[in-house]
Amino acid sequence: MESTLHNPALIAARTTSKAATIAWWLVTALFCLEMSFTAYYELMRLPEAAQAFTNLGFPAPWFRIELSWAKVAGVIVLLVPMISARLKEWAYAGFAINLVSALIAHLSLGQGPRFWSPSAITSVFWVLSYFLWRRLEPSSANRRSVQCEN
Repeated sequence: MESTLHNPALIAARTTSKAATIAWWLVTALFCLEMSFTAYYELMRLPEAAQAFTNLGFPAPWFRIELSWAKVAGVIVLLVPMISARLKEWAYAGFAINLVSALIAHLSLGQGPRFWSPSAITSVFWVLSYFLWRRLEPSSANRRSVQCEN
């Protein structure tokens, strides 16, 4: 094991990794909370949710229900640490498609910020979560290779 006295870069690498991990968990928790709320809202068969989907031109209730359960599955995939990186990548891709589609639907109808801003804000959380996750992935592989060398 290499001493941090001889290699101060090890201290910086650990703190960056810890800070990035904490940042990822915070941003991802906020993102997953928002996606869970929208899934709950859509699954409760509230007349407002059904009307919102109809106004956006999406198909009847089956699409809303399918989309909601996909969000729940994606949230689980992102938050459970033991799930493979490939599955997490698919969850991030699914959320990206969902968020971009929501923004396009609202903007194509000429709706104002009151309608599209929740999707835009959630998209910012998605971007932060995804890029922090991508930053963490290689660092965990590097830690394993350093441990194997020592």
